[in-house]
Amino acid sequence: MTASSRRHDIDWLRVIAITILIVYHSVVSFQPWAWTIAFIQSKQSLEWLWIPMELVNIWRIPLLFFVSGMGVCFAMRRRDWRALYFDRLRRIFLPFIFGALVIVPLHFVVYQSYTNQAIAYWPSMGHLWFLGNIMAFVILCLPIFHYCQKSPENAFIGHLKRLLKTPLGLVIIAIPFIVEALFISPEYFSMYAGTVHGFFIGFLAFFFGFCFASIENTFFQLVNKHKLWLLLIALLLYFIRLFVFGLQGVPVWLISIESMLWLYAVFGYAYGYLNQPSALLRYLSPAVYPIYIVHMFFQYLATSYVLKLDIPTALQLIVIMVVTLLFSWLSYELVIKRVKYLRPLFGLNYK
Repeated sequence: MTASSRRHDIDWLRVIAITILIVYHSVVSFQPWAWTIAFIQSKQSLEWLWIPMELVNIWRIPLLFFVSGMGVCFAMRRRDWRALYFDRLRRIFLPFIFGALVIVPLHFVVYQSYTNQAIAYWPSMGHLWFLGNIMAFVILCLPIFHYCQKSPENAFIGHLKRLLKTPLGLVIIAIPFIVEALFISPEYFSMYAGTVHGFFIGFLAFFFGFCFASIENTFFQLVNKHKLWLLLIALLLYFIRLFVFGLQGVPVWLISIESMLWLYAVFGYAYGYLNQPSALLRYLSPAVYPIYIVHMFFQYLATSYVLKLDIPTALQLIVIMVVTLLFSWLSYELVIKRVKYLRPLFGLNYK
């Protein structure tokens, strides 16, 4: 993909999704159940924050999988399947293994220290589970993607392109996601990490992300044209979830429909307003991946100190988010991107 044809909206969505992820992780520490998923927990909760977080929770991770599938499609325009496979091994699998052995254990050490547990080395994929799933999806889908690369006018892509010329196509594309939710029936729709639901919804999003990018702008023009209605209906379903169900016991099929509407609207607005180059995006695009990898260590470290400060709870949250982002960025700017042999461990190219 040349610089002139680069999809800046997709780059922006990757940056935005990971920023939301970092905010989400900070908010978790101020929920009364944080300790159940090994987060450092504040004694004072900010449960009201979960109301806006529930709006984004049902689509923020699927968005990353969609974007990852699109990224594979764009990458295959510049390389064959073998080069793509080894590129993903280097950029996805290597950081995943390194992170599981080195980075994730660091924030568990902080957690163990804060909770007065015995300090132990605890390798784990932790928040990097997403990378493991992406690598699995690349391996599973590569034969199909290779076929699509060699036969761009194949019947499936042709049918998909015709299907997505009308809004009915968006309804049909949502059906596999609804079936997944009904079949798996997850207790919590937004519990993606290490779950069967997280794997299969991620697989569907990754696969269709590739397909949407394969049909050029057909999908994006459709969601851009109808983005306002998609947004309004998504909001309506969220309000039903909030005021009718109280965010509890919502049918999974209804959540799945709402999730897809949010995703369609997000892609539509991004295509309409963010598909343009900027100096800020050129800087953030390579930075966001290493920041994602290291942010949990700095968040746990910040949380372990800030929660001891005698300041308002809301201010504690703000300080934790600012410190997490600041030190994650500094680690990238001052160390990761400048040390040649560290760069590949965080998904960057050698200089």
